[in-house]
Amino acid sequence: MDLDIKKLKQLESSFLSIYPDGFQHPQLKEIGKKMKSEQMFLLAEESFTKEKFEEPSELVKAMVKIITRSPLISLFEKPKLRDYVESLSKKDKETLSNGLYEFFYGKEELGFNLQLDVLHKGKLAKWSIMTVCPTYFRPKKEIFVKPTTTKDILAYFQIPDLEYKPTPSYEFYKKYRTWINKMKTHADSSLSPSNAAFSGFLMMSLGKK
Repeated sequence: MDLDIKKLKQLESSFLSIYPDGFQHPQLKEIGKKMKSEQMFLLAEESFTKEKFEEPSELVKAMVKIITRSPLISLFEKPKLRDYVESLSKKDKETLSNGLYEFFYGKEELGFNLQLDVLHKGKLAKWSIMTVCPTYFRPKKEIFVKPTTTKDILAYFQIPDLEYKPTPSYEFYKKYRTWINKMKTHADSSLSPSNAAFSGFLMMSLGKK
């Protein structure tokens, strides 16, 4: 998976000329407060400890709480998700909870697909909903897949073996996550206090092009 370091450095140079301290710049710190990043990281850390998964119905409530509080999720999707999860059978709630557990603590691909199956039935199998909890729980490893930003990033860097599709898939997620984490190592550390912030840097930079 080749990286175009030159293109990355061009974006980095332009961004740091405006925000010399990266995400420590006062203007970006203010945006960070509005995004409630630190609060959401803490909430996810508290909500998804191993023992919390012993009560699937409570776990999915916590999952919904995080998704509906997140500024990364559209206001339109939040009530739909809340109503759908509330309407789920006990078995489906257990499947959703098990999916998140496997993703965090067991077999990632199995966990991803278990969640996908449950959300698909409610027409809520969307990248943003699928990836927001992992983004908050493991902010330096997992990635938030926002369709427009992802497509812009893939187009700019011309990544040959990655093709974005609207329906979430573990194969794409795993490859894109590897690529983002690899690219991050070639950028100034001030641009990646979290993977969501790093994607934000790319989004803001590409928006100026």
